[in-house]
Amino acid sequence: MPRVVPEIAAEHGFRLRRWELTDRALLREAATDPYIPLITTVPAAYSDAEADAFVHRQWRRTEIGTGYPFVIEDADGQAVGNVGLWVGELPLRGYATAGYWVVGGARGRGVALAGLNAVTAWGLGELAVPRIELHVEPWNTGSLRTAERAGYRREELMPAHQEVGGELRDMWRFALP
Repeated sequence: MPRVVPEIAAEHGFRLRRWELTDRALLREAATDPYIPLITTVPAAYSDAEADAFVHRQWRRTEIGTGYPFVIEDADGQAVGNVGLWVGELPLRGYATAGYWVVGGARGRGVALAGLNAVTAWGLGELAVPRIELHVEPWNTGSLRTAERAGYRREELMPAHQEVGGELRDMWRFALP
């Protein structure tokens, strides 16, 4: 597996790129979202120091081979979300996992779908990952639709699968192929 995050062109003028220290505005907006900090390592209490630490963690994930975190940029070059492909457990489990989030001001524009389609094609193609899974809470209709539109199959409801905000929550498992 490569130890760098590539730039990847995505549909509708979006592109994926590595996180940079200049992505503070994206993290500032994500930190104010009631859900994103619960399910990610985005700091709930924003500060420039916390934002920089977050970016350094993203770089480290690629350096040590656990995953590929991408910023999703729109056609104007504005950072609007994140998509990641996590490969650290691939040798053990035989699959990678994907995840995504989009800040509130950019939702409803196809950002998550473009990001997920691009990272999925890259993972299945260039990286030759045999299977990619993702997990979505049953109430999260936007993410459920995104997974389905990206061609992921809904496989099973997994009770108490993931800790979110200090409690175990049910998750739908989706997978490709």
